[in-house]
Amino acid sequence: MINVQIEKSWFTQLSSEFEKDYMRKLSLFLKEEKKTKTIYPLGSKIFNAFNLTPFSKVKVVILGQDPYHGPNQANGLSFSVNKSFPIPPSLKNIFKELFDDLGIQPPNTGCLERWSNQGVLLLNTYLTVEKGKPGSHRNIGWERFTDYVLSKLSENKKNIVYLLWGKHAQEKAKIINRANNKIIMSAHPSPYSANYGFFGSRPFSKANDFLVNTNQTKINW
Repeated sequence: MINVQIEKSWFTQLSSEFEKDYMRKLSLFLKEEKKTKTIYPLGSKIFNAFNLTPFSKVKVVILGQDPYHGPNQANGLSFSVNKSFPIPPSLKNIFKELFDDLGIQPPNTGCLERWSNQGVLLLNTYLTVEKGKPGSHRNIGWERFTDYVLSKLSENKKNIVYLLWGKHAQEKAKIINRANNKIIMSAHPSPYSANYGFFGSRPFSKANDFLVNTNQTKINW
């Protein structure tokens, strides 16, 4: 088995997947890449989404694509950046919709750990990227792994809210058991698409309404 630093309850769910050949190959690929290239996020942050949001605590899933590819940005959480880094455009739009939806003033940091700590799994489809090359680590095994993560959640937990923003995320809806969970879909918050269905979609209040209706504590967004 490859050496993985991941939260205990997630390791219990995913340990068999880490033993598979494609994950061994992925691990070797990353080791070789790091010899000559800069890879984001830092190795200690690759599984940060899992480490901050244990399997048993997951109430909401926000699915992204790949990590930010610039220096000091990626922290292993979808849409989130390190505290010292300026808030990226898509996240600014997320905060704008949050204000329009719930009246919550935009924070002065783009670090979303406060969401993770409340049960919001901020999961990227691809967990690593080469510096300056968005999408560079697609088709190396991450998509298969994160599909498995979604399937384990769907099989073993119910009453989770899945926020699927944009076509890429919405393709994952087929993995999720709709009978036992809530799927909320809209356009992506990117400046290129936010005006075509993200703004006005009110995902945060909808998520909280579902959580309250299923006897769960709402998220303090």
